[in-house]
Amino acid sequence: MTSFPQQQTLQQTVLNAAHRAAGARLVDFAGWDMPVHYGSQVEEHHAVRGSVGVFDVGHMRALDIDGAEAEAFLRRVLANDVARLTPGRALYSCMLDQQAGILDDLIVYSTGEARYRIVLNAATALADLAWLQQHLGSAKVGLKLRDDLTILAVQGPRAVELLPPLLPLALAAAAPGLRPFSCTEDGDWFVGRTGYTGEDGFELVFPAAEADAFWATLLAAGIRPCGLGARDTLRLAAGMNLYGQDMDTGVTPLECGL
Repeated sequence: MTSFPQQQTLQQTVLNAAHRAAGARLVDFAGWDMPVHYGSQVEEHHAVRGSVGVFDVGHMRALDIDGAEAEAFLRRVLANDVARLTPGRALYSCMLDQQAGILDDLIVYSTGEARYRIVLNAATALADLAWLQQHLGSAKVGLKLRDDLTILAVQGPRAVELLPPLLPLALAAAAPGLRPFSCTEDGDWFVGRTGYTGEDGFELVFPAAEADAFWATLLAAGIRPCGLGARDTLRLAAGMNLYGQDMDTGVTPLECGL
C-alpha cells in the first residue's frame, strides 16, 4: 500500500481571517499562510509609491534582548555595531556564522539603556534564536521572543499624515517627529520609522489581541491592504536584498553588496 506524506499545516498570523474576508489570495510563504495580493499586485505597488498601504508582517518575530551585558553580546553576534545606538535609534545589521555567512538580516532597535528589540525573518526566526542562545554562555543577557505581539508595516508618502491620528495618544504625538531609523514606544505599542519598501513609513509592533480592531481602523481610514507580492516588487525596485535569494550562509555581506 502506497503512503503519501501528510500536508503540513501552515502557520497563520492573527489577521488570517481578516485577509480571507478582504478577498486576499493566500500562499505558502516560509510555512505561513500569507496574502500575496488582494486583487491586484500592481495597484498595491502603486498605492504604496503614491499614497499609503499596510502589510501584515506578523509572520516575522520580535525578540527583546536586555541585561547588563546586552550591548557587548550584540556587538559579538551582529556585524554592525550597536554601540553606535542611543535609546530610540535603530540600525540594519546581519547575524553571521564563523565563516561570515549570513544567518539572517535584521533591524535592531535600542529601546532604552541595555534594552534592545530585533525583528527576525519568518523562515529563520527559530534558528536565529537557537544560534543566539548557543552563543549566550554565561552573559548577563535576557532573550524573550514576543509571541504576544504582532507586526504591521504602514508604508507610503501619506503614512505620516494618515497613521499617527489612529495610534494611541502618546504615540500619535510622537510618531510624526520620528527620524528614519528611530523608534518610540508606549506600553506594549511600539513604532519605528523603518520599512522594506523604499518609501517613508512606519513599522508597528503591538498586542496581537488588538490586531483585528486596529486593522479595521486602518482600512476605514483609507489605508490600502497590500500583499507580499507588492512588498517584493517594492523592495526590489528600491535595491533591497532578500534573505534566501540575494544572501544566505554561503554569501558574505561584502559579496552581496551590503
